[in-house]
Amino acid sequence: MNMQIYPDYCGQNIRLTDERQKHIFEHPEMRGMTRLIKETLMSPQRVIQSLSDADAKLYYRFYIGTKVGDKYLCVVVKTIKQDAFILTAYLTDSIKKGEIIWLRK
Repeated sequence: MNMQIYPDYCGQNIRLTDERQKHIFEHPEMRGMTRLIKETLMSPQRVIQSLSDADAKLYYRFYIGTKVGDKYLCVVVKTIKQDAFILTAYLTDSIKKGEIIWLRK
């Protein structure tokens, strides 16, 4: 199984498995967004603690001119022990509620 490993804004390595990438790219608007997923992890505008999963964080970055207009890219990262991996990524109009873990100045 192949996988990509991307550092986030803290230098933590985050895995993107083939299976998760396939899941993300099932949504046509997400195809070709690998570079933006990597950029969102490395340089998010904000990171929110998920309210529905204590082990998950939501990384957000706003992009102008995606295939579906101006949207936030949300990359959902789950961390179990020292293992961090991307669960999913999607484009959205809004940022979910939750504790802000990190906010770009």
